[in-house]
Amino acid sequence: MEKLRQRYYNQLDNTSTTFVRYPQNSIRWDARLNAILGARGVGKTTLMFQHIKLAGQRDMSMVVFADDIFFSHHTLLDMADTFYKNGGKYLYIDEVHKYNNWSTEIKNIYDQIPGLNIVYTGSSILDLEKGGADLSRRQLKNYMYGMSFREWLQMVKNIEVPQLTLEQILAGNIVFPYDKHRPLPLFKEYLECGYYPFGRDINFIERINAVVDQTLETDIPQFAGLSVGVMRKIKQLMQIISQITPFKPNYSDLARDLTVNRNDLKEYLFYLEKSGLIQNLSASDHGLNLLAKVEKVYLDNTNLMFTLCGGLPDTGNLRETFFFNQMKVRHSVYSSEVADFLVDGHTFEVGGRKKGKKQIAGQVDAYVVKDDIEYADGNVIPLWAFGLTY
Repeated sequence: MEKLRQRYYNQLDNTSTTFVRYPQNSIRWDARLNAILGARGVGKTTLMFQHIKLAGQRDMSMVVFADDIFFSHHTLLDMADTFYKNGGKYLYIDEVHKYNNWSTEIKNIYDQIPGLNIVYTGSSILDLEKGGADLSRRQLKNYMYGMSFREWLQMVKNIEVPQLTLEQILAGNIVFPYDKHRPLPLFKEYLECGYYPFGRDINFIERINAVVDQTLETDIPQFAGLSVGVMRKIKQLMQIISQITPFKPNYSDLARDLTVNRNDLKEYLFYLEKSGLIQNLSASDHGLNLLAKVEKVYLDNTNLMFTLCGGLPDTGNLRETFFFNQMKVRHSVYSSEVADFLVDGHTFEVGGRKKGKKQIAGQVDAYVVKDDIEYADGNVIPLWAFGLTY
């Protein structure tokens, strides 16, 4: 137990609170059970350590890592009980999916130690966990995404820009320190290495590849109960997606190429989206489920595009990927029958500086989103501004 405490204190003391991610103030930290779910690499662990520092809960808290060798001979429940009896009040469990029967153990901790608050992190794919205890009535789910353009500006460039609502952006009320900085070169840098908090690391590309590999080889098979053979098919599908996104899936052709049936293929696309590797643009309001008709498949973010596409990504695809990625955090995004996207009832056509208004002609509440421009003009909005919403 003492080694767990030492590991916790060491990482806590090395955690900076100079920059804090967007969920910090929206999570109800006083709830008895919180789940922080999100793709690998988006900063869930750092978020917990920062909260402990900011809340002044150093000695009342402990963060444990579910893959710690300590748990080869001890249970989470026993550890939590000892921690609580020694004055602990806040228990944080990182990467809970690495612990067998995690949901049952967390349920037991919740039921048997009512004075202990619990927070755990895990992949979004945890939602697919079918066995074990039902935590749905006990926990609050919090979804965490990668960094917005706005967050990256503050963390990496020390440029503070206020968070804007979609309505403010559409009205042209875009606040940016134009007198000191030009947004376009900053935006291009963000597209390449700004979505993940580790974008400044010298081994950035290796880390992204590791995120993809661990998601495909560990997270998805563990929680969807898939065999090695099936995972090989999903990895093949991921390779295809990386080469041709965005694309409208032809289920018959893809199923034939992968030698799987159509229904299995839909499940694979669903798993890849839930794990944070791709974005499926739906034509319906069914949300993230198998009933939704997928109109287009994108990689999840532009950093993945630069890493996985084998060269410079297609510019048009890059623009659409960014827009979809940033808008889905706060808004409902679907395909449009006349343009590229439908966001909360607004129609958007995304393109470059020379993009015209032909596709939205005659449409009410419709906008052209242009790359390579700095200012809004009527219903023409700069693409980078949609990265200021969180």
